[in-house]
Amino acid sequence: MDNTSSKDVSFEQAEGYRYVEGGVCAAKGYQAGGLNCGLNPVKEKNDLALLISDTPARAAAVYTTNKVKGAPILVCQEHLKKTGNMARAVIANSKNANTCNADGVEKAEKMCHLAADALQIAPEEVLVASTGVIGEILPIEPIESHIGALAKGLSASGNLEAAKAIMTTDTVKKEAAVEFELDGKICRVGGMAKGSGMICPNMATTLNFITTDACISADMLQQALSEIVRVTYNCLSIDGDTSTNDMVLLLANGRAENAEIRKEGEAYRKWKEALYLVMLHLTKMLAKDGEGATKLLECRVEGAPDSETARIVAKSVISSPLFKCAVFGEDANWGRVLCAIGYAKADFEIDKTYVSIASKNGKVEVCRDGAGIPFSEQEAKKVLSADEITVWVDLGQGEEKGRAFGCDLTYDYVKINGDYRS
Repeated sequence: MDNTSSKDVSFEQAEGYRYVEGGVCAAKGYQAGGLNCGLNPVKEKNDLALLISDTPARAAAVYTTNKVKGAPILVCQEHLKKTGNMARAVIANSKNANTCNADGVEKAEKMCHLAADALQIAPEEVLVASTGVIGEILPIEPIESHIGALAKGLSASGNLEAAKAIMTTDTVKKEAAVEFELDGKICRVGGMAKGSGMICPNMATTLNFITTDACISADMLQQALSEIVRVTYNCLSIDGDTSTNDMVLLLANGRAENAEIRKEGEAYRKWKEALYLVMLHLTKMLAKDGEGATKLLECRVEGAPDSETARIVAKSVISSPLFKCAVFGEDANWGRVLCAIGYAKADFEIDKTYVSIASKNGKVEVCRDGAGIPFSEQEAKKVLSADEITVWVDLGQGEEKGRAFGCDLTYDYVKINGDYRS
């Protein structure tokens, strides 16, 4: 991947799948682009993105469960209802969330109309997303004056400019794509995401756009997205705040020309695994690039009575502000882990629990049968000095597993959010 940095995370390997470049343009038939239209006063930073499928695409979406929803979400829901879950394009802006504004829906619809006119498609075929400050009026003039140039500059290699355009306090762009084979055809799934703060998705401020050239029914598309959101984005927490604008949009244009996937089976399983790999990688990138973060924090729970318990416990651990602070200070304060396990809203016995802390620098067991055991503080600090930390929890009460992702809590998180609007 390009633009490598210390915020990169390793790709998880799976037989039969290969990671490729291209993000949302990796799959056949997609073009994207991004530019600065003036919403962001820093002219070197993109703030407006456009994505289009060459042909009509089936669409699936999952939105925030926050009672306060950004106007773009309301417009997307209405457009997908009108088109029967079909779409051609997505327009997205950063710096302004277009949320809690009296003219929010009007502005979101206007963005769709502007994109539609520039692309010569119907307005209801356009989906819209916004991210940034809540409660500030979105100026439409900068978008109106730059949409022509944005549409003209669309290309199959424009994924990077689009990925940069949706960034807010993100320090790195976030993209992933994989390819695999179905019915002798090469298929791809690719995506881009943004998010650094106000992240604790409960989807039934992170924006995620995913494309595939596989041929799959709208029902199976939605089923797969809803299921994978539960074990990826919904297992992520930066700061415990669920944004008003959280959204995952998934487009499938069928350009790979595989036999249409209409039901569960081997083809569906293979495609769904590709979607999982992309969404998992984006989730980990979002976690590692949390506002002010210096470390990616993952909790892996095993020995759980059921998978839901495993996920609840894992997310409870990575959501603990006290433990996140301890990770930042490289302090093996394992009691905070056990405390977070204990208040997790799930049914299990705590006295069978084992806890270990691991990284590329080693692994240290700190708790056995729900009680502390002697360990080397020096060795534990060495483990915690790495930039990716894994907390292993064994509940000892079953065979199910679960994972959750987060980051440490640092001084910079407070600095960033103390003057976010400036």
